[in-house]
Amino acid sequence: MTQQLIDHILTRRSVSARLLTEPGPDETALQKILQGATRVPDHGKIHPWRFIIIRGEARKTLGQVLRAAYTDQEAGAAPAKLDLEAERFTRSPLVIGVVSSIIVPHKIPEWEQTLSVGAVCLNLLYSAQAMGFGANWITEWYAYYPKVRAALGLQAHEKIAGFVYIGTASQKPEDRPRPALSEVVSEWRAPLG
Repeated sequence: MTQQLIDHILTRRSVSARLLTEPGPDETALQKILQGATRVPDHGKIHPWRFIIIRGEARKTLGQVLRAAYTDQEAGAAPAKLDLEAERFTRSPLVIGVVSSIIVPHKIPEWEQTLSVGAVCLNLLYSAQAMGFGANWITEWYAYYPKVRAALGLQAHEKIAGFVYIGTASQKPEDRPRPALSEVVSEWRAPLG
């Protein structure tokens, strides 16, 4: 089991949302993915995050919100660009919006809560891959746009940490370059003397 886990971590790779197709997770798989996502450090047991499930026809309906929001930003946008924006949530069978719901003021520092939210996003990716699916964590313009936030029911203090697209990979993603450990690792030593 230990070797399996480290192999899983060492080979995890996001699959581009445009390469995610049906089938998506059924209800049983979705529940396991969400349970796996919540197994993160959460100092104070306050779960400063929540999930919004976007699937089925709701993806198209929310896409119309994106179309209108993009029109607000780019009044002269070409119809093809508006269609592209409207289709964003239909790229994969399932999209999970991860909402950062930081509690301030609270005895748990805001930074620790934020790190827990990031861990939830990463665990969604790990859990989806462990269940045999491809996944991609995306945070684009629409995560920040007021009309989209309102349509998703976000409260004033909440933010979208990302949208995690999940489906079946239509092709295996190529690995990307990773930093050499020598570039990102240092070892602290007590000063001499």
